[in-house]
Amino acid sequence: MHNTTIAQFNTLVQTAQANVKGLIEEVFEYSEQESAVVVYDKGCLLSQVLSEAYKHTLPKAHFLDFNHSSQEEILQSFEPLQASDLVILIQSTNFRLNAFRIRVELFKRKIKVLEHPHLSRMADEEASTYINALAYDASYFRGLGHALKTKIDKASRGVLDSGGELLIYDSPFESAKLNIGDYSQMNNTGGQFPIGEVFTEAKDLRALNGRVNIAIFSDVTYRINKPASPVTLVIEKGQVIDCENSTPEFDEILSLIREGEGVVWVRELGFGLNKAFSLEKTVRDTGSYERMCGVHLSLGAKHGMYGKEGFKRGDGKFHIDVFADTKTFSLDDEVIYQEGAWLA
Repeated sequence: MHNTTIAQFNTLVQTAQANVKGLIEEVFEYSEQESAVVVYDKGCLLSQVLSEAYKHTLPKAHFLDFNHSSQEEILQSFEPLQASDLVILIQSTNFRLNAFRIRVELFKRKIKVLEHPHLSRMADEEASTYINALAYDASYFRGLGHALKTKIDKASRGVLDSGGELLIYDSPFESAKLNIGDYSQMNNTGGQFPIGEVFTEAKDLRALNGRVNIAIFSDVTYRINKPASPVTLVIEKGQVIDCENSTPEFDEILSLIREGEGVVWVRELGFGLNKAFSLEKTVRDTGSYERMCGVHLSLGAKHGMYGKEGFKRGDGKFHIDVFADTKTFSLDDEVIYQEGAWLA
């Protein structure tokens, strides 16, 4: 636990316990009649806190320490599970069981899966921020998520203002996807937590032009990087053609994409809803931080959710998240994001 005192640890566990209880009851609609398996490790502070929190929340669940259990033991623990049972994975890194892709294989059996991966990417002092992001407010996430989807799906254009720099989407958008803890219309229940995101992309990728200030970006280690001042991207016909006020780390990202794909496409338009994360309140793991309350884009040709003419689903190598220094975002003539909050 490094510099964490027992009292601090217990406080983190108490908060985590309340928040994961909300997830289990409201998002996963879990009842004690169903079975639960929790596979965890103790490789970092967050994994220790979360495993304790789940032990208090699910006292009847079957718990296995990944580093002290054989692959056969873990696979055997999944065998008796029925549809709608629950598996929780608390991972300092990302658990591997040879060819058995845990979430994919369990989803095939209609088993619910709640994942906390890559916890060791985050520093101990970020633990409380991550735990706060697990709090689930159904009316906020579901109400806002569906409202944004309705507006996105109807819009004919959008404008991202990142402090006087305008990035203009002169195109309607693809049907928005939701990651808001409502799985009623989905084939599978669960995924990576924390949650809180609505995402889309331009129907015509080439209809994206302008400039955008990037306050934070994902580096080559899948951790966030916050330069001293924002990096400005110049975008023409959906591609990054120039970069101002760059850093060596950001140049490395652009070089990797150009080397692997020839050009740097801008694809995903992500609307993060999770108020526990902001440009000031951060955690290092990009996959967790991606839900931050604001706007993020992806660089690179990879965005498997939407098929596009000229883009084969398996072709794109890169999907690098970058987080705009967003002042406002507008759909048609309506401002839907301003001063760090959604107005939809």
